[in-house]
Parts: sequence; structure tokens; C-alpha cells
Amino acid sequence: MTRFILGRLLLALPALFGLLVLTFIMLRVLPNDPSAALAGENATTEQIAAVRKAYGFDEPLWKQFVIYVGQVARADLGNSIISNRPVASDIAWRLPATIELTFVSLLFAAIVGIPLGTMAAVWHNSPFDHAMRIITVGGLAIASFWFAIILQIVFSMDLGWLPLRSRYPDGVPPPTDITGLYLVDSLLTLRFDQFWASFKHIVMPAFTLSLGGLASIARFTRAGVLETMQKDFVHYAEAAGYARKRIIWVYVLRNSVVAATTQIGLLFGALISSAVAVEAIFDWPGVGSYAVSAILTSDYKAVLAVTLVVGVIYAIVNIIVDVVHAMLDPRVAENL
Repeated sequence: MTRFILGRLLLALPALFGLLVLTFIMLRVLPNDPSAALAGENATTEQIAAVRKAYGFDEPLWKQFVIYVGQVARADLGNSIISNRPVASDIAWRLPATIELTFVSLLFAAIVGIPLGTMAAVWHNSPFDHAMRIITVGGLAIASFWFAIILQIVFSMDLGWLPLRSRYPDGVPPPTDITGLYLVDSLLTLRFDQFWASFKHIVMPAFTLSLGGLASIARFTRAGVLETMQKDFVHYAEAAGYARKRIIWVYVLRNSVVAATTQIGLLFGALISSAVAVEAIFDWPGVGSYAVSAILTSDYKAVLAVTLVVGVIYAIVNIIVDVVHAMLDPRVAENL
């Protein structure tokens, strides 16, 4: 397993290097002059030239790339044009909110999607299976921003059951900062009132974000279970008199969930991308809303830093998914 993990890490390095090159090209080669953006709209030619020299934009492109790699290696992503604070600090402060929202969404999608997909496969071509097909297609087709607004209207404005916006009640001290994840921190400090407050705030954005992922996981699980149920070992277990529930939920599901597990890794990047719209609608203080604000204010360093950080997280999550995949199916690790 150690060899497998090292192999996956080595395979991820070219992708991360490619992402680094891409962000460098976006930063240095785009038609818009970054020096002019940093200097401001009313800057003179002399001021722009001074900014270009201060940031090393007047150096040869290869030297700029070497400097950029060194900055990224030191976690120096530059300062925000708007806040004038280090972009790395801004992202580090907001990243736990996005991570928590994404993982809660994935957890909900997996907990609901895997059983629904399994039942749809077991009751193949039944009314439940047909209904699940319609629901999953609808889940993939519905726009997240539209669904978020509908949830806000129904559960916040009309019924008043859930908070309309933000991550925590205004004016109330948040949970003690241990991990940055409010749900986890409130449980670690045994503050169940804070857990309940955090949970109520995350329900609607997490459910909105999980809708497409839930549909994908259910569809992949259904296809995997249908394929596994045709295997010889399943027919042997049925002939041997094993209980059908045990065959389905122990043997079949374990051999079918591999595809769904891989899909979860792919969904992680997709959910972070979708979080941009969801966080903006629910005023969630995460990386997504930070990226929206950076785009609207032309804070290009912040936009590129978010791109790089999300790419790194995406690579790490996919390595973790590959390891879980290998644990579920040892043949994967043996074939490396």
C-alpha cells in the first residue's frame, strides 16, 4: 500500500506542475497588464513602470517563472489589491468554511445516494426505479442558484425554519477555533447549542450543493450494483442459501461502490466550483464568495491563488480516493 500511495503522489506532481504553469501564464502573459491593475486606474506611466519593476514584471519570462515557483513554495501568493492583506492569509481564513460545506454536502450525497442507487438496482425496472431515474436526471438538470433561491423562499421566508444567510448567527460568538470547522469544533468543546446553530445554517447551502452529487452517486451505484448482481459469486451465494439482504448490502455493495467512490473524488472538485454560486447566494464566508468578490473587483492575484489552492486540494482528495479505492479492491494496488 505504501508503494501505491507513493506512486499516486508521483503521478499527481505533473498535474500540479501543469497547474502552476497555467496560473503563471494567466498571471504574466494575458493581454491585460498586471502592473496597470496593481497601480490603479488613474496611475501615470511612471507609476506603472515603478510597479512593474517592484514586482519583477520587467524581468525575462523564465526568470519570472523561477521567482513565481519560489513564491508559491513559500506559500507567498502575493497581497490582495483590495484588502492589501496576504492572499494566503485570506484564503486560509476562509478555506475551512468551504471545506466544511463541501464535505457535509458530499456526506449527505453519499449517505442518501448510495442506498437509493442500491434499491433502484435491486428493484430494477420497478416504479421505484423509474422514479429514481426521473429524480436523478432532475437533480443533474436543476441549476443550483435557482434551487437555492427556492429553498430560501420556502424554508426561510415562508416557514421561518432555517436561517436565510451566513454561517452563524450575527452577533453571537462562534465556536472556539480548533479546526476552523464549526460543526467539529462545537462537538470537540461539547457545545451542542453551537452545533445546532451551525447545523441550521449549513443545511440549506449543503443540500443545494449536494443535489447534483447525490444524483450522480445514485446513478453510478445503481449501475455498479446491476453489474455486480450478474456475477457468478452472487448466484453462488444465492444458491448456498445466504440471506438476500446480506448478499446485497455486504457482498454486492462492497464490490459495486468502487465506481461511486471514484465519482466522489471527481465530485469534490465540481462541488467546490459550484460552491462559488451557492456561497454567494447564502452569504457563506468561504473561498467561493471570496473568488466572486475578487472577480468583481478585478483582484487577479486572489483569483489565481484560489485557482491554485483548489487545484492542490482537488489533487489531494483524488489521491485519498485512490487509496480508498485500493482498500476496497486490493487488485488496484497490485496492478500499479
